[in-house]
Amino acid sequence: MSTAIQSKPRETKTRSALSALRNEGYIPSVVYGYKTESTPIAVRERDLMSTLRESGRNGVIKLEVDGKQLNVVLNDYQEDALKGEIRHADFLAINMTEELEIDVTVNLVGESVGQKEGGVLQQPNHEVKIKVKPSDIPEAFDIDITELQIGESITVGDIRAKSKFEIVNDDDFALVVISSPRTEEEIEGDNLPDAESQPELVGENQGDNKED
Repeated sequence: MSTAIQSKPRETKTRSALSALRNEGYIPSVVYGYKTESTPIAVRERDLMSTLRESGRNGVIKLEVDGKQLNVVLNDYQEDALKGEIRHADFLAINMTEELEIDVTVNLVGESVGQKEGGVLQQPNHEVKIKVKPSDIPEAFDIDITELQIGESITVGDIRAKSKFEIVNDDDFALVVISSPRTEEEIEGDNLPDAESQPELVGENQGDNKED
């Protein structure tokens, strides 16, 4: 682990106070968990980003709070989609000797047979929840998809027995699907107007109401 990230207490929750913190280069945060009451804090953005680049998204971080060093993981965060900046961070204090449940990014390895035959790869879920000791948290959960055919899928139930990690999700939790390629008829059908949206013909059946 790298040098501990310093934090400072955060007293108020007003919007102006949060904006002032961000303008000073801090991220409004909270830390909670193992032997730690929920405590509002702020950490320097450059310190957190540097640590995440070094240890990874799921790495264990040393965080100093009120002069005490805690082992934490970045449990959750809010990001500004336009600026790519972290707006708020949740740190979970952990016991290094006990397992914890954590979401890990699913990394699909290889190109499937189905893709080579024109199939469409779909990834319904991009994370899987595992139970693991903090020192063994992987940066990503790798799944080999090279043998996957068109119409086939991989769920948690398919890989649970082969995984070296305990997976918390249910067996039917879908991770990857290779769908059949869409036909030209299906694509053309998307471009046809619905019957309800077609305009009514002006003067249609008017002859039925004309007097002799």
